[in-house]
Amino acid sequence: MIQNLIFKFKAKSKFHLFVIFLVFGLSGTFSLWISFPILSALDLKNMLNNYPLYIFLRVLIIIPIYQLILIVIASLFGEFEYFWKFEKKILRRIKIIK
Repeated sequence: MIQNLIFKFKAKSKFHLFVIFLVFGLSGTFSLWISFPILSALDLKNMLNNYPLYIFLRVLIIIPIYQLILIVIASLFGEFEYFWKFEKKILRRIKIIK
């Protein structure tokens, strides 16, 4: 099973796979932690009475924050090149870059 994950994530070793998962985990945690004051400052919860719309807008705000934090944390762990390829793949899928 670990070998399948190493292959899927194109990791060099088990330790590299661990670092990849660590970067993804820390990025998700920090993006939610950092986005909370931003969302509080925007005061979306009080402006919107529609909870599904609030969640949709919250996700739209958190996604770019996550992408930036992912690159920053990846750089701190020395994995900029790996995650930059990942970012370019995502940006191509949403048609931002060619």
